[in-house]
Amino acid sequence: MSHILTLGEFIIANQHNFPHAKGELSSLLSAISLAAKVVHREINKAGLIDILGPTGSENIQGEQQQKLDHFANEVFKQAMAARDQICGVASEEEDDIICFEHNRDANYVVLMDPLDGSSNIDVNVSVGTIFSIYRRQTPRGSAVSIEDFLQPGRQQVAAGYVIYGSSTMLVYSTGHGVHGFTFDPSVGEFYLSHGNMSTPKQGKIYSINEGHYQRFPQGIKDYLKYCQSEDASTQRPYSARYIGSLVSDFHRNLLVGGIFLYPSSQAHPQGKLRLLYECNPMAFLIEQAGGKASDGQQPILDLSPQDLHQRVPLIIGSANMVSHVEQLLNRSQSLEKHIEKQA
Repeated sequence: MSHILTLGEFIIANQHNFPHAKGELSSLLSAISLAAKVVHREINKAGLIDILGPTGSENIQGEQQQKLDHFANEVFKQAMAARDQICGVASEEEDDIICFEHNRDANYVVLMDPLDGSSNIDVNVSVGTIFSIYRRQTPRGSAVSIEDFLQPGRQQVAAGYVIYGSSTMLVYSTGHGVHGFTFDPSVGEFYLSHGNMSTPKQGKIYSINEGHYQRFPQGIKDYLKYCQSEDASTQRPYSARYIGSLVSDFHRNLLVGGIFLYPSSQAHPQGKLRLLYECNPMAFLIEQAGGKASDGQQPILDLSPQDLHQRVPLIIGSANMVSHVEQLLNRSQSLEKHIEKQA
């Protein structure tokens, strides 16, 4: 039986891809995996301890914070602060950036959604952690500033997520393919289980909250009608699968092919998902896996962040499916402009 690589062994074996990093990136990913193990432990005994339900406070987005949100945020912050390679962190659960004064000489910053989908934890639905890593822009030795975090997604050094489900998996990319590691709790290690992951160009699953159908742009409505219509040559109708946890929906579609849509709507004209904490990391991963991520008009990774908690529409998954949505959105918008000119 051949030896199965642990996460640590895999990182060391692939350090040649980052000769300039001198082991820094390895240490950083090790910190993320350690924090993930702690969060995994708490999630798996959540029903037995007082860690479920809301804290009674709201985060910067005005959303009710769950106890597990707060717990995961603290665990990951502590793990990052303990590493000499990280000079600052930005979290979906924090109003502002966090500067690690003792690590001013560090080269990297981390952005994270500590517990994506935490509102589902009470009903035992899979949740996850999303992370994104950048090289700092400010000079070493100085305190980090907002410009270190407001970088386009294409400047990510690495990105990934942890999904806490029937098994716990850590999936990440450093720009050299996407690799998945499954946690073995009996030995406390992540083992390589999905090397060089790729997603099909075309899938048969669409993931969207159809309850908001009437509020969607016409192009999105047109695509949903397409997904639901009968056509044996394109194996339609497609299957609707929507968990309501980005990490879970994304993970399924990454493996088997499909598309996840959280478009703009009348209630959220700028979109609802966060560019820095959710969209950029997932876009980085899907492009590395051969897929595509768009805001409906342009690639997510080409957007220039303007705000720490900026929201954008997200259309992500199999490349052919995302391109089809873009075409329908462009067609409907062109038609609307033509009608306005005629009026």
